[in-house]
Amino acid sequence: MSDLFWLTDAQMARLEPYFPKSHGKPRVDDRRVLSGIIFINRNGLRWRDAPAEYGPHKTLYSRWKRWSEKGIFARMMVGLAAEHGEEKTVMNDATYLKAHRTATSMVAEKGERGRLIGRTKGGMNTKLHAICDSQGRPLNLFVTAGQVSDYIGARALLGSLPNVKWLLGDRGYDADWFRKALQDKGMRACIPGRKQRKTSAKYDKRRYKRRNRIEIMFGRLKDWRRVATRYDRCPKVFLSAIELAGLVIYWL
Repeated sequence: MSDLFWLTDAQMARLEPYFPKSHGKPRVDDRRVLSGIIFINRNGLRWRDAPAEYGPHKTLYSRWKRWSEKGIFARMMVGLAAEHGEEKTVMNDATYLKAHRTATSMVAEKGERGRLIGRTKGGMNTKLHAICDSQGRPLNLFVTAGQVSDYIGARALLGSLPNVKWLLGDRGYDADWFRKALQDKGMRACIPGRKQRKTSAKYDKRRYKRRNRIEIMFGRLKDWRRVATRYDRCPKVFLSAIELAGLVIYWL
């Protein structure tokens, strides 16, 4: 099939330093298996519908599940994103991701935080919080239930902000504690004030227009069908699908 996805030798060379060490029997061909995993996630297929060229679908799913739980895909994206070289501007925002009925079991396993799926006006959703650089490339990602405030995601991602001069955000991040936290990190906030704010908040309107790049990033991530619609019950596995999409689209 000519429309199958295959990782190039150069892309594999960038990813190999993040692969876990093989113990005992050598792993099945990494390039074939990873290419199959990417194909499934990009096209929103069931694992059993994987083309025969990628090998047994059980091999693809087992590798996907095992590496997701170990955080291998997160390590890949964070490792490559660390080379961003951004010195001036980052942006943060959040978007809703629709949860399919197969993922909406609200029963939490013992010791877990739950499925991170919540009911909103649009139905059952998961919310993706993100930090990106001035080119719209994802630097860090975090997921919560759909009804969770943007402030929760902002607080979670605050410690991972790179050392830059500006942070661009919409009105959802207009909070005094957040502005103070950015100031303590030596960053300036370009965030318009809420309409009910008693004292006006000045911001650079010209610079703020560049924030559309994070919206474009969300749109490109949602081109991957297993990102736009959540099928995975485990939030860690679902986040791996988002990280994999960001990795392939922006960092390979």
